[in-house]
Amino acid sequence: MVAFGKKLKESQIQEWQRYYINYKLLKKKVNRYAQQLEVGIQDHHDVLKDFSRMLDNQIEKIVLFLLQQQGQLARRLSGLGEQHDDTLEHPDGPKIAELQEAYRAVGNDLLRLLFFLEMNAIGLRKILKKFDKRFGYRFTNYYVKTRANHPYSQLRQMLKQVGIGAVVGAISRNLADLQDHHGNYVSIYDQPALSHPDPVVYSIKAAVNKLSNSTTFLEFLGKHAFIMEEDLPTPTEEDPSEHKYHFMSLMLNLVNTFLYMVNTYIVVPTADDYSRSLGAAATVCGVVIGSMAVAQVFSSVYFSAWSNRTYFRPLLFSSVVLLVGNTLYALAYDLNSISVLLIGRLFCGLGSARAVNRRYISDCVPHKLRMKASAGFVSASALGMACGPALACLFQTNFKIFNLTFNEDTLPGWFMVVSWLLYLLWLWISFREPPHETQNSLASQEAIVNEPGPLVTYAVENGFTQPLLLNLEAKHVENGEEEEEEKECDDGEEDSAVEIHKPVTSITLAYRLLTPSVKVQLFVYFMLKYAMEILLAESSVVTEYYFIWSTSSVAVFLACLGLTVLPVNIVVGNYISNLFEERQVLLASEIMVCIGILLSFHVIIPYSVPQYVGSALVTFVSAEVLEGVNLSLLSRGMSSRLSRGTYNGGLLSTEAGTLARVIADGTITLSGYLGESWLLNATLLPSLLICIFSIVATCVTYNSLY
Repeated sequence: MVAFGKKLKESQIQEWQRYYINYKLLKKKVNRYAQQLEVGIQDHHDVLKDFSRMLDNQIEKIVLFLLQQQGQLARRLSGLGEQHDDTLEHPDGPKIAELQEAYRAVGNDLLRLLFFLEMNAIGLRKILKKFDKRFGYRFTNYYVKTRANHPYSQLRQMLKQVGIGAVVGAISRNLADLQDHHGNYVSIYDQPALSHPDPVVYSIKAAVNKLSNSTTFLEFLGKHAFIMEEDLPTPTEEDPSEHKYHFMSLMLNLVNTFLYMVNTYIVVPTADDYSRSLGAAATVCGVVIGSMAVAQVFSSVYFSAWSNRTYFRPLLFSSVVLLVGNTLYALAYDLNSISVLLIGRLFCGLGSARAVNRRYISDCVPHKLRMKASAGFVSASALGMACGPALACLFQTNFKIFNLTFNEDTLPGWFMVVSWLLYLLWLWISFREPPHETQNSLASQEAIVNEPGPLVTYAVENGFTQPLLLNLEAKHVENGEEEEEEKECDDGEEDSAVEIHKPVTSITLAYRLLTPSVKVQLFVYFMLKYAMEILLAESSVVTEYYFIWSTSSVAVFLACLGLTVLPVNIVVGNYISNLFEERQVLLASEIMVCIGILLSFHVIIPYSVPQYVGSALVTFVSAEVLEGVNLSLLSRGMSSRLSRGTYNGGLLSTEAGTLARVIADGTITLSGYLGESWLLNATLLPSLLICIFSIVATCVTYNSLY
């Protein structure tokens, strides 16, 4: 694979060549600064001042050219507007078709401009990262903070595409007007989503959304799954996932996700009663709930490795292990053994196949369906989280069959035994193992990867309607070459394509690929999972102690919390994330989680139901919002090498979240030794401290999230 500088040169639109960022010059400057600092010719202050001035000049050149091109497009649209009015007054089929083609030509030129802007934005981000890595400064933080927040910011115009929206709106509105609506005038302002938008408008909107990180509910929900995209296909490349896709197999993975989440939370309302019935303290419920997470820490790794070779066998093994685990959980009551209960939950954790579910969607679902599948994964998880406690409140009975007790403590286990048995039969009958890549297919993919040439020409000339900037080149440019480019001395040097595409082989190497901002985002993910686990796992003990709630009341409360997931994501995905930057939503959500934790403390006597329910709702909803934004930022910031292999980005986030749950459940059990009267405040204090630390860490890396 060629270096970014060479790739930039090959992808340039020739007539605009002198307006691109001079990446080669900037990189040589960075190398020269390093030499001058070593011999003491320049000091750090002069280097920062000189490099800032160079970047300002480069950005000014790009922005002025951008404004010039926007002006030319505006003049062309103005001229077409006069023809548009005449055509509508005297409708003529050939003239309408000719005018539509003229508008499409303007749209294609706008696509070229967006591609130009994308390549320059990537070049700017890469040179800033290179400067920071070379000198150990936080120059990116300083530069973005001083430039992006200035009222005359040219950086904001470059990265936020100020003014392009007006051009897009003019093209969209006029093309919509020229469509045949049976004589009725239909404005895009009255009906923003026309049923059949023009292909060029679709391409423009996709490109603009990519640049501005605009989102919809489906996309926002899909980001919760944190299924990292690998290299997306070019317009000429066949999607390799097409021949692997099997709808029923995908459904089996989603059902596996749903059942596992039900399995996780169905025991929460009754875990304290079950522990007491076996002679243990009520706060041992933390160990009962957390033992599943402990096992999941290890199972995630071996399931991730196993899914490199097959998908059917891990799912089969998972179902059998969960069948055994739930059987032991249910039998513990009649055996009067807390050990059997814990072993059963450990077995359930060892059957966690969420890594396989994620991997199947990433590897075997076509790109055009992957966002929907990712959203389905998240929806299945949310539905399982709500259904688990809801089902627990239905098992308020007590009877025996063949000396086996069926009551509110054991029925969750027996219910899951039946569920996993039915799932196992369905899996055996319906799952289809996808074909694995052969050496020939891998070789052909490498040939495609190494094939140079600008992609924008094909996309524009052939009317390609997929998101223009979601292509192979842009993905490699954005994520794939950070470590390799650090060793470059000249743009003509080529990196090893094999090395760049080689999956990470150890957790240590994966950690080295994480930037400081990504590490902070993983810590934020740890924090939100810790806070949520504390809230959910201790709810049965806290509500019984303070409010004397029954198992049914706790189950309904937890189910209601789970049901807020999808509505909250609808609001955030469709509205909030389009009004504010993701980093702004991230920081605001962290602050709201902190406020929710503060409101949960027992400082007012008596502790009331409105205080507990209100604070729990604030904490849970804020954490849900935070999770989506956090995983979105993680998916953009992680190296593309973490999109495949055993130690992938999804595994890292899963391990961070699972570790948080383990520590939270352990905290509940340890705090129980202080007595139930101290349990609430003792468990909330670590949550508060971790949350405050995450807010501070986010503020420190805030500008690197721009």
